[in-house]
Amino acid sequence: MKKKTNSFYPFFKRLFDILFSLSFIVIFSPIYIAIALLIKLDSKGPIFYIGKRLGKNGSHITIYKFRTMYVDAEKRLEEMLKNNPIMEEEWNVYQKLQEDPRCTSIGKFLRKTSLDEFPQFFNVLKGDLSVVGPRPHYIYELEGKEKSPLKKYAHLILSVKPGITGLWQISGRSHLSYEDRVELDSLYYKKQSFFYDLYVVLKTIPMVLASRGAV
Repeated sequence: MKKKTNSFYPFFKRLFDILFSLSFIVIFSPIYIAIALLIKLDSKGPIFYIGKRLGKNGSHITIYKFRTMYVDAEKRLEEMLKNNPIMEEEWNVYQKLQEDPRCTSIGKFLRKTSLDEFPQFFNVLKGDLSVVGPRPHYIYELEGKEKSPLKKYAHLILSVKPGITGLWQISGRSHLSYEDRVELDSLYYKKQSFFYDLYVVLKTIPMVLASRGAV
């Protein structure tokens, strides 16, 4: 059954997305420049990471982040998981690693502080992301043959535009298992409203400042 929402909600949500993102980019523009310089000085490779993710209704969108990994990141991960059963188990549960061999020195700091997410506000202006919503999932999570928690909740998660922050970011972040994160993402479909979005934004600020649950 389709959830009924206030008819003005989409308009105010989009207006908030545009105004919030523009203000954020202008205010923090010096930090954007500083991060770009640090990335170039720290390791070889581009400043930005550009990747494909699932958008609303299962569309494929391009997202932008500051690069936090070495250019041979996937090779490093494959070798690490092959030779370290403990890390392989951690990856299977969380889809993340506390000590990720792929991350550069500045990349670890950017992830810890969530500064790597700053370019995604351009995605919000473009209309692919919202400030608040389920996090954009990898395409393979839905299209792969293996069983994935996303497939169970895809009809809810993909019915709304993905966001920079959402329920799992204010509920434990990387300390949650992958399955728990997906389940929390699905709850946004039922809870979404303009005032609930404001609540999530306000809850996100102290989480990010304290770097709680970030890796």
